[in-house]
Amino acid sequence: QVQVVESGGGLVQAGGSLRLSCTASGLTFGDYAMVWFRQAPGKEREGVSCINWYGTYTLYADSVKGRFTISRSNPYNTLYLQMNSLKPEDTAMYYCAVGQDARCSASWSTPSRVQYWGQGTQVTVSS
Repeated sequence: QVQVVESGGGLVQAGGSLRLSCTASGLTFGDYAMVWFRQAPGKEREGVSCINWYGTYTLYADSVKGRFTISRSNPYNTLYLQMNSLKPEDTAMYYCAVGQDARCSASWSTPSRVQYWGQGTQVTVSS
């Protein structure tokens, strides 16, 4: 069966950095676009970033542009999210997700378009 596992979350001060990782097994990782979502308490789950199957095309939410970088290593079935200049408003549970196909479509940030979810990793940014 498909398993998606995130790691790398934690507590960091504002202005600091974290790198999240996600490994996916039970599927052909290189066939799918991958997406990072996040959900803060009391808020809806929102798309943070998407990367296409080959890693040549990326999309970001406006709130993280210029601060976060998504990347992937297909030989290692691993997705990354480098988060710099973190702000308290970045505090959330971060989820790794497998897209419907190889591209980051116009609906990439829609949770219902996700095939598989990880269990999430908590990121807390203190002020």
